[in-house]
Amino acid sequence: MQKAVEKAVEVLRAGGIILYPTDTVWGIGCDATNEEAVQRVYALKQSNDKHSMLCLCRDADMVVRYVNRAPGIAFEVMELSDKPLTAILPGAVGVAPSLIPDTGTLGVRIPQHDFCQALLRKFAKPIVSTSANISGEPAAKRLSEVAREIIDGVDYVVNPRFEGKPTLKPSAIISFGEGGEVQIIRN
Repeated sequence: MQKAVEKAVEVLRAGGIILYPTDTVWGIGCDATNEEAVQRVYALKQSNDKHSMLCLCRDADMVVRYVNRAPGIAFEVMELSDKPLTAILPGAVGVAPSLIPDTGTLGVRIPQHDFCQALLRKFAKPIVSTSANISGEPAAKRLSEVAREIIDGVDYVVNPRFEGKPTLKPSAIISFGEGGEVQIIRN
């Protein structure tokens, strides 16, 4: 796995985009702080929806470096969740501007996935994660389901042997307000 992680990090640091397995479905990713790379992902997905991309973070310490107004309850819920959970948190900072909707929020997930965790440890910055599909098409559960134009449009495809045991469905999404307000977006 180390060689695949090193190659993916090399591509991310060069502003490239990767196709990789996550704890949920296959994802398209890039350096979440690189505006040009983020724009390439939007173009590949044929989407400009700022709500369609989230960031994978290694742990809560990484999350708080990129969202500065998240209520404590969000971290408790993320820690207690028994399935992949994307938290929409207020106060996005330090990521590519095109990832931040007008509300100033950022979707983040801490994946319980060996490859993603190794990648995040080595890269040491958040990585964009969006389903590996053209906008409006079904999310790819396996590499074999990813459209050829997506595969051809990325700079590196991670070997599917690092899939692990994904849920094969998108994560739950909960939005947290600064005052601790909670809204379930997708269960």
